[in-house]
Amino acid sequence: MKVSTRGDYASRALLSLALHDDGEPTSVHLLAQRTGLPQPYLEQILLALKGAGLVRSKRGVGGGYVLARPPAEVSLGQIVAAVDGPIVAGDFGAPHENGACDHEGQCVLLAVWSEVGEHMRSHLDSFTLADMVARSRGNAMAAAPLA
Repeated sequence: MKVSTRGDYASRALLSLALHDDGEPTSVHLLAQRTGLPQPYLEQILLALKGAGLVRSKRGVGGGYVLARPPAEVSLGQIVAAVDGPIVAGDFGAPHENGACDHEGQCVLLAVWSEVGEHMRSHLDSFTLADMVARSRGNAMAAAPLA
């Protein structure tokens, strides 16, 4: 699996919001400055994150974005899926559907790819923004997920 630029940028933006979570909205301009991300691209990503219910926005003077849920309730898997779609090992289809097992060995491999995708989703979901905040503040041991 390769995390896309969108997935990385979305994770960085939400980590910044979590690191500076004081209940006040953060402007896109300030968020771009803090993270070093290009503002126009960041605006698109934040709209996708808003659509997924991960951030809320406030318009006007003093407006910007805030996390929609506590950092402990937002996983890296949710963030990546919000901007990139479902986390899968490949676009191979599901075993036993639509003739997926018509060729030798195909069904066995489709089942394995499905398991790999589930492992990736599960592993990314084991990391929360709260874990990333703890790691950013030097508390890596407390933030290590259970494997």
